[in-house]
Amino acid sequence: MLYSIIMKRHGNCHAIALVILISTLFGCGFAKDHAENKTDVTDMEEALGREQIGLMQDYEIMEAQDEAAAITDIPDVSESEEVSVIMVGDILLHTSIEKAAFDEDLDEYNYDFIFANTNDLIQQADIAIVNQEVIIGGSDLGVSGYPAFNAPYEIGDALVESGFDVICHATNHALDKGAKGILNCTDYWNLNHPDITMVGIHENLEDSEEVSIIEQNGMRIAVLNYTYGTNGIPLPDNMPYAVDMLSEDKVITDLEYAETNADFTIVVPHWGTEYSLKATDYQKKWAHIFTENGADLIIGAHPHVIEPVEWIYTDDVDDKAALCYYSLGNFVNWTSGTGTGVADRMVGGMADVRLVSDKDGTVHIAEYGIIPLVCHVSNGPEGISVYRFDDYDRALADSNEIRLQDPAFSYDYCRDLIDDIWGDLAHESVRCDTD
Repeated sequence: MLYSIIMKRHGNCHAIALVILISTLFGCGFAKDHAENKTDVTDMEEALGREQIGLMQDYEIMEAQDEAAAITDIPDVSESEEVSVIMVGDILLHTSIEKAAFDEDLDEYNYDFIFANTNDLIQQADIAIVNQEVIIGGSDLGVSGYPAFNAPYEIGDALVESGFDVICHATNHALDKGAKGILNCTDYWNLNHPDITMVGIHENLEDSEEVSIIEQNGMRIAVLNYTYGTNGIPLPDNMPYAVDMLSEDKVITDLEYAETNADFTIVVPHWGTEYSLKATDYQKKWAHIFTENGADLIIGAHPHVIEPVEWIYTDDVDDKAALCYYSLGNFVNWTSGTGTGVADRMVGGMADVRLVSDKDGTVHIAEYGIIPLVCHVSNGPEGISVYRFDDYDRALADSNEIRLQDPAFSYDYCRDLIDDIWGDLAHESVRCDTD
């Protein structure tokens, strides 16, 4: 796991620094000082005797050790030079999930069970991002699943409780409940979780013209979120700014601002073709637009299945590059669909990226990977949860009730899909050469 790697690296750096420091003090400075004062030492030996000289040398060594200890006690600045970022795909709350989350005795919803097996990964990240596929309009607007979704506020509480810091709302379902859904959602976040960064939808024009920049461990990281469309539902006449759309003028303006005011820029586009395991020309076109205008990391959503990861390069003299996760698939879903391909929708991924800041303040990707996930569903209260694939087994796969909708689903099916799309990246992260 990325967190463990970082902690281990910090520990090794401390040990190496201490060895070098002590070697420098005793191997270089101490020997040099005594060589220059050899005559004085000889005179002192004759006057004071070897025993007293030994005491003085012991004191000098202790003094040097104290100096080394004092230096190593300086607060570790390496933490301010690294930021871990994770993101998961679509929180797609079909009717079966809403039913599993509803407690009839308490007359309320609770979604914590969905995240129980991934909380540790989410909470240990410095910045955790999620694609909230459906609008959080609250129960007053009617909780609903496909095709016009609306979630109760409790899903937002569960996202915060599980550790997410950034909620992406620019999706094709953002307007499923119209302007009221947008306003209820923004009010919910602003009033209940003001420390959470919400991107992609807006309650007013002023908010829509701002770029969200997160300050974390000495780095300024911009997060931008756009959608290709809203299922044919037009933007409200009095709120044309309600949802951030993939408009080239808007995107370039935002990226230019981020390039000037942030150290690193993440773009989360809602794009692509549903259920396609390959990136489309449309996605590739936009990936180049993002990269050419300053994006450093692109993490896509919407296809509801996983897609490849690759570097996007520009042709300009600066040789700009951005890492692109075309689609992380669903984090949680229980589609009502049946037949071939439904099994694909149960496999998702967690983008896992480590950023570092160079001495000159340049922030870049030092390491990246993907953590494969599987959504497990079974009927009854709290019957849905998301597992790391490494923690999933054949017995669980055999009991996943999605098999009733697509008999192809199995442990081997998930493993083969992960290997086909992500290959070695699903098993070992990649460290970037910055030389």
